[in-house]
Order: sequence, then C-alpha cells, then structure tokens
Amino acid sequence: MAQNSSSFRPDLDWTQVRETSKLLNLSAGQVDDMLSRADTSVDTLTDAFTAIVEHMRTIYYHLEMLEDTPDRNEAIKCCTEVSDKIQSAVVAFQFYDRLQQNLRHVTSNLKGLSSLVENPERLYSPFEWHKFQMEIRERYTIESEKVLFDAILEGKSIEEAFTIKASTQIHHKQEDDIELF
Repeated sequence: MAQNSSSFRPDLDWTQVRETSKLLNLSAGQVDDMLSRADTSVDTLTDAFTAIVEHMRTIYYHLEMLEDTPDRNEAIKCCTEVSDKIQSAVVAFQFYDRLQQNLRHVTSNLKGLSSLVENPERLYSPFEWHKFQMEIRERYTIESEKVLFDAILEGKSIEEAFTIKASTQIHHKQEDDIELF
C-alpha cells in the first residue's frame, strides 16, 4: 500500500466517502483508458478488412474476365468464401461496438456516482439519487438493459436480475441482436 494514501494515514479531513469517490474515479479511468487503447486496434482491423474487401472485389472482377476454366472457377469460389468470412468478421466487430457502448455507460455511471457521493447535499437527498438513477436508465437503448436496471433497483439479487433479463431477451430477441452497420 502506498505510503502517501490518506487511508493509510488518515487526518481529520479523511472520509470513507472521499476514498470511495477516488476508487470509483480510478475504476472509471481504467475502463476509459482500455477503451481508448482498444479503439486504436479495432480501427486498424477495420481498415485492414476494408482494404481486403476492396482487393477481393478487384480480384473477383479480374477472374470474371478470364476464360471459364476449373482453376478460374475455384479461384472465384475462394474469393466468395473469403468475402463471406470477412462479412462474419465485420459482424463480430459489432459485438465490440455494443461492449464499448456498455462500458462507456459503466464509466459514466461510476463518475456520476462519485460526483453524487462527494457532495453532501446530493448524497443525502433521495431526490438526487432518484434523478441520477433515471439518468442512468435513460442511457440504456436496449429493453433488456432497462429490465436488468429495474430489477436491481427493486432489490433483486444480481442472479435474479440476470434471470429476469434473460427471459426478457427471449421475448425481445430481434431487438438485442447485433445489426449490420
């Protein structure tokens, strides 16, 4: 443990709330940092896939111009298979987009919670807590996320809330499916 930590050497100004706020901000900052680093990698992969698709189209176009032979037909088949695999990879990147959106919500929630608990007027105000909770809920764009949120606020355990969310996802399957961009 660091020697300069206020929790290590508490003074008269030390509070659990301030320490909690610091840890919430640390967690939010760590997630934000990892998302920023991941963005660079995903951008590189996206650019590479875009270039590969363009090259495959060019190759396919040139193959179509050649005389109809078994080798040509096999090459065209390979181009089609590679294009299909690339499409699958692009769809898989959609998951990253959803993950990134969810993690951005988490960091925003952590920062908001930190701000709320740092301010004594807000910390002890049920109105401020309700307002903050509704701000969080409004950020959710998928029904199953709202159902999970509502279940937790109703006092359900994490396990119960995820069971409720899973049953909702079955009913809203199309809404939660990853869409092509």
